[in-house]
Amino acid sequence: MSFVGNKSNQRWLWHAVDHKTNTVLAYVFGKRKDIVFKELKALLLPLNISRYYTDDWGAYERHLDAEKHEIGKKNTQKIERKNLNFRAWIKRLTRRTICFSKLEKMHDIVIGLLINKVEFGRDIHAKTQI
Repeated sequence: MSFVGNKSNQRWLWHAVDHKTNTVLAYVFGKRKDIVFKELKALLLPLNISRYYTDDWGAYERHLDAEKHEIGKKNTQKIERKNLNFRAWIKRLTRRTICFSKLEKMHDIVIGLLINKVEFGRDIHAKTQI
């Protein structure tokens, strides 16, 4: 979680990680709401994922099949480590910093570029009108 503009405007990075390879499979940005999780789930649909490991947040129980879903910290350590790395690399994700985003669009572009570079080996140059 991070903030854009002020602390009342929370911005969440939702990402799914392959349990075996520790590679980001897909990611989305948004509020901590069911609709945003459903966007991530739609991106994961073509991958035919057989097992989901999550924390105990309600959206997972509401939108994942119980037989494919396991709740607990044991299998979420890799994603927590990835979150820690992202916070170390991008100061916008650190809670107490003077570096923050004023626009959601720029916030998402900066973090998206890092993920594409680190996770997918893509050196993408964003072409965006601001």
